[in-house]
Amino acid sequence: MNRPLVAILSGAGISTDSGIPDYRGPNGLWRKDPEAEKLVTYEYYMGDPEIRRRSWQMRRKNRTLHAEPNAAHLAVAGLEKAGVPVRVITQNVDGLHQLAGMPARKVLELHGSARSFVCTGCQARGPMEDALARVEAGEDDPPCLECGGILKSATVMFGERLDPVVLGEAVAISKACQVFIAVGSSLQVQPAAGLAGIAADHGARLVIVNAEPTPYDDRADEVVREPIGTALPRLMEELSAGKNA
Repeated sequence: MNRPLVAILSGAGISTDSGIPDYRGPNGLWRKDPEAEKLVTYEYYMGDPEIRRRSWQMRRKNRTLHAEPNAAHLAVAGLEKAGVPVRVITQNVDGLHQLAGMPARKVLELHGSARSFVCTGCQARGPMEDALARVEAGEDDPPCLECGGILKSATVMFGERLDPVVLGEAVAISKACQVFIAVGSSLQVQPAAGLAGIAADHGARLVIVNAEPTPYDDRADEVVREPIGTALPRLMEELSAGKNA
């Protein structure tokens, strides 16, 4: 039998069990420290060496690179291993889907990756650990070793546009899938949020797993409010068994 294509849009909520705080929830980073938003805003970052220095210190203390996949990430990878066609579209930059065992080619990182750095001048890339080692060694704003340009995390900052190729692939998957599960996303940040609507418009079964209401709840076939760490493994099991398709 033909297994349905399952698209999973994951937001910050899927990674909170791994110790990575979300941004917009009740205890989110932006609510606790509105100034922190400047550290990931392209215009401020490029124009102010002090913002860059603070950004590098924030990255140095960031737990993202030390986080481990949790039960939800493992359940998604398990569904793919069971032979169900799965594509992950993630708003997260933590790389935990891949660490959990999802093949990198089946994961679309809409907002880039915190595990790499990129030069804003020559586009040279490398592992974030290499740049952080230079910060640890005393460089407070390490320049590009190739061209001397400004380095940044290979994530999409506020004020930067998403990679049109990655976004195009995400739209195509949203149109083609039979099941679309939005998990741990507020579904408030466009264009990622709009993918849920695109999937529903093209006949996909829309399932939303999130602690708080989202703008797309009224379009969903199922809304799940229980904790992601238990809800997603159950949903993945049902899909693996051929239910909910």
